[in-house]
Amino acid sequence: MIKSLHLCFYRYCVTICLLLVFAQAARAQTDADALMIPKNFFCAGVIYTNSSWKDYWEGTFKRNNANIGTLSNNSYMIIGNYGITNKLDVLFSVPYVTTNASAGTLKGQSGVQDLTLTLKWLAFQTEIGKGIFSAHAILSGSIPLSNYEPNFLPVSIGLHSETASLRGLVNYQTGRLFVAAAAQYTQRGDITIDQNSYYTTQLIYSNRVYMPNMNNLLVSAGYRSLKFNAEAIVQQNTTLGGFDIRKNDMPFPSNTMNWTTAGVLFKYSFGVSGLELTAGGNYVLKGKNVGQATTVFGGVLYIFDFSKKTK
Repeated sequence: MIKSLHLCFYRYCVTICLLLVFAQAARAQTDADALMIPKNFFCAGVIYTNSSWKDYWEGTFKRNNANIGTLSNNSYMIIGNYGITNKLDVLFSVPYVTTNASAGTLKGQSGVQDLTLTLKWLAFQTEIGKGIFSAHAILSGSIPLSNYEPNFLPVSIGLHSETASLRGLVNYQTGRLFVAAAAQYTQRGDITIDQNSYYTTQLIYSNRVYMPNMNNLLVSAGYRSLKFNAEAIVQQNTTLGGFDIRKNDMPFPSNTMNWTTAGVLFKYSFGVSGLELTAGGNYVLKGKNVGQATTVFGGVLYIFDFSKKTK
């Protein structure tokens, strides 16, 4: 039920690679690709995402619930990416989220969710054979921006947990084809809920909830050119602890929530105008205590050049 929405997304010669990066400054708008925006360039955009599911896993048991019907989640996200140096970028995102259940009495929620800030560092780059190999270190964190209630799943707009994540990413590109892999560890802070006791695997007399940490693994491959990108992505998210949803019960923020998704991403750049369009989607192949969601997204990005011009 967490949707992780990751949204706004070199060549076989080092010289050609650098020319590509500087000519197409906005090729690095996510914390999950191997592309960097150069110094004093800024990419801003808006991404719309729709995610919906009817079937979900109660533990490992797949079922649906007539009291929920189809659960839908809409996100309107403002994103930005600025090149501090040619090897260090800072990214941010702020989503406004709405949820809705098509059946039953659960009322959908809406509001500004969490601010996410990310530092992305190109740690290493070298030629190997006819291609370019690069390694990145990516540090990110998030904080809630509103006082939304996390203990109202599946219609909560988030989990209201402060997080800190560290991702390592490697990428190899030859010509216009590339393959990449990444691993991420996320530390999640405890949350408070609007009740004085709750039950996990035992009764707990507190309004403070321990949130288990998470791992994420990602593999992607595809095609990159100056104007068009196409990418296939497989991700696996694993909760390091937690417990299963009890039979016929509502989800709880500290549940185990595991899922594997397969998806695609496309991006088209209008050359020197600075305008880019992006679109894609993914589908949950299997999971545990999450919905089998179908997600689609689309967005508009624009590149601003704040570098000093010379004649």
